[in-house]
Amino acid sequence: MGPGVDAVASSDNFPTETDVVIVGGGIIGVATALSLVQRGIRVVLLEKGTVAAEQSSRNWGWCRRTGRDLRELPLINLSMQLWENMNATLGRETGFRRNGIVYGTRTEAQYARHQRWIAEAKQHDIHSELLSSSQLREHLPQLQGEFIGGLFTALDGRAEPQKAAPAMVLKAMEHGLNLQQHCAVRTIERTNGRVNAVITEHGAIRCQQVVTAGGAWTRLLLQGLDVTLPQLKVLSTVLRTRPVDFDPGVCASFGSVALRKRLDGGLTVASSATNTADITTDSLRFSPLFMPAYWVERQALKLRLGKRFVDELVNWRPGVEDKRSVYEAVRVLEPQIDPAIVQRMREALGKVLPPLANLPVAQSWGGLIDTLPDAIPVISAVDEVKGLYVATGFSGHGFGIAPGAGQLMADLVLGSTPSVDPHPFRLSRFSDGERIRAQHWL
Repeated sequence: MGPGVDAVASSDNFPTETDVVIVGGGIIGVATALSLVQRGIRVVLLEKGTVAAEQSSRNWGWCRRTGRDLRELPLINLSMQLWENMNATLGRETGFRRNGIVYGTRTEAQYARHQRWIAEAKQHDIHSELLSSSQLREHLPQLQGEFIGGLFTALDGRAEPQKAAPAMVLKAMEHGLNLQQHCAVRTIERTNGRVNAVITEHGAIRCQQVVTAGGAWTRLLLQGLDVTLPQLKVLSTVLRTRPVDFDPGVCASFGSVALRKRLDGGLTVASSATNTADITTDSLRFSPLFMPAYWVERQALKLRLGKRFVDELVNWRPGVEDKRSVYEAVRVLEPQIDPAIVQRMREALGKVLPPLANLPVAQSWGGLIDTLPDAIPVISAVDEVKGLYVATGFSGHGFGIAPGAGQLMADLVLGSTPSVDPHPFRLSRFSDGERIRAQHWL
């Protein structure tokens, strides 16, 4: 079971027509909806389960510039500007706090990578710094282990995944958003190659534009429209503690384990070194595209062949108008985590920060990250279907980058001047001959 998410009530009336339909009530869909309704656009947001029930509430809660893919830097700069004023803009608590993010550096090769990234990021007005070993321990005096320094960005921060998207959607509803939860989209109807309606389990909604922001479900939805999205899912394991006196001051990652302080006084603990990838038919289909990224990340990624292979092979089919779909059968993805990973994270935490050894775990959960071969998102029109847009594949970066991504997606839908250059995020990069590659800085 995932963490408890602030509840939001759906709108009373089911709509039959609107300007824009957004499919997916995660933070990307919500941020897009908020940006559109603030500009006076009629929007319906459809969610098969409840707002932020999947990865949008299960992530680490980091809002970071540090170590990002260079292609994402303009977008994260925009997002951080929006995060800085988010609580005031919404009139609600999202948990955002500017507290800095630090990545511990263990090797000279990693130190050189961080140094190169700082030089590149400076061109985007991002002022990170390399810490010496002693400076790193000024932030974390209890730190143990062979760290030669750290990569630190003072203006980065954190927010609460269980609060942020619900707070955004409530503000959007004040501007007229129609929210329909427990309302699965079975398919998207087209006439002469253009979107004209969304077919849900409760009926059709006429519209001229649709944004698909379904996270791990987006590939399947697009597959039903004969649109290929090379998307896979990676399982991330997270735990939280009960309130503790310890406050690291910063969000901190040490490779084997990462942590941040929570608004409720506890700690959120995770790791970038303990992810799991269930092998599915899509894994085989897209293996040539993903192989370069896998080769770099192979030590941090455990491949697992099991129940999900059969489940997706048998049950994951695109929806049709007049039959119950997989989207209705599985309202919320509840991936199975490995208890051994939770134990390894606890042990790693105790090694680097001995005061936190043997902390009791209040809850642990898994979330499925929607990932693409180059580890940057698609925020794009779909050339094959007029009026169709997609925002997905955020590859674990979506929570922090969501406000800017939502604004950019709204720009594209409305034909406005884009807030940042959308070219790196176009869907067609997977078919137009661009060399697909991921950048690894951390």
